[in-house]
Amino acid sequence: MLSSFSGLSRTAWIIFAGTIVNRLGFMVTPFLVYYLGSRGISTSQVPYVLGALGAGNLIGPLLGGFLADRRGRRSTIVIGLLGVAVSHGLLFVAPNLVTLVLAAALLSITGSTVGPAASALLADSVEPERRRSAFSLIHWAVNIGTAGAGMLGGFLATQGYWLLFTVDAVTSLAYAVIAAIMLPAGAPAPGAGPSRGKGGYGVVFRDPLMRALLPLFGISVAIYCLIEAGLPLAIRDDGLPPTTLGLMFALNAALVVILQPVATSVLNGIPPLPVYVAASILVALGVALTGVADSAWAYAGTVVLWSVGEASIGGIHSAIIQSIAPEDARGRYQGAFQWSCGIARFTALTAGTALYAHAGPPVLWWTTAVLGVTAALAAGSLGPGISRRHAAMEAAAAKERSAPTAH
Repeated sequence: MLSSFSGLSRTAWIIFAGTIVNRLGFMVTPFLVYYLGSRGISTSQVPYVLGALGAGNLIGPLLGGFLADRRGRRSTIVIGLLGVAVSHGLLFVAPNLVTLVLAAALLSITGSTVGPAASALLADSVEPERRRSAFSLIHWAVNIGTAGAGMLGGFLATQGYWLLFTVDAVTSLAYAVIAAIMLPAGAPAPGAGPSRGKGGYGVVFRDPLMRALLPLFGISVAIYCLIEAGLPLAIRDDGLPPTTLGLMFALNAALVVILQPVATSVLNGIPPLPVYVAASILVALGVALTGVADSAWAYAGTVVLWSVGEASIGGIHSAIIQSIAPEDARGRYQGAFQWSCGIARFTALTAGTALYAHAGPPVLWWTTAVLGVTAALAAGSLGPGISRRHAAMEAAAAKERSAPTAH
């Protein structure tokens, strides 16, 4: 079952271990609304803090990708993790709404700088043909850690919210130490690649493949994020208790943790883009079928569908992005992708909720199905262009490796 992960680089396994450690401490954000209530923050004021978290996710990935390419992968990871630890302390001691908003924004910005740098370092450390397995490994680590955090966080919250902040800060510091001691610097060689030294994110947004892929991937991410908004609303409106929602999330976590290594092993011989298209359609249809569920068992059936799709996709998004990224711009390409994910999540939580409330649930679920299938098929149509880009980059890299070194 784990054979598809065998032979990955030491760096990949260090990032895997660090990600599990870090995600095991991911407890503050899921319980933030409850913590804010314990601080006397009114329901009308909570959106300001949550909005700051969302806004930070639109800044951090771009900053992290830029720093990863300019200052090095490892240093960006360490700085981001140290910032997360400090931000948790600031959020816990913030005396009023304004400082809570500022601390939440800082937490989100620093936390989301880590991903682009870690992804770029991961791509640096494995052969192109192993990147899909490597990114799937990290996606698996996220789910393992998140599942553990969900179980532990509920218990710790009853003992005192300070425990959540402490564990989150300590696990961030632990990953920072692991990264600083064990990870390579991962900085691109000066002058390497066609975009080295050229301005910011222009190299990404001038790329026609990225301009096409980002919105298409964004649609699939937005549909997946509807489980955070549309699914709770549907379960509530069917008169089911909150425990039903908790059981659905637990089922998803268990399925992904169990199935992802299996899916990676079974599907590894199939090109990534066809797998992405099929799995993305499965996610879209599974989420859309939420609209016909009316019992716990029916909801569980929809969860199984989109969980299988999620496990099958794994880290394919990131692997495809890295397959077309210039060596010296991997951080920025990944930063742009994670930035688009932030926009997608924000859109799902705002526009998706508004569509459900004002146009009606059937409109939301039919839109989900149509957009999801269309976006997946459109991404699949980009396959020839992605293959040509990847082949050209591999040929250029091989030529550079075979060229004599100047003395």
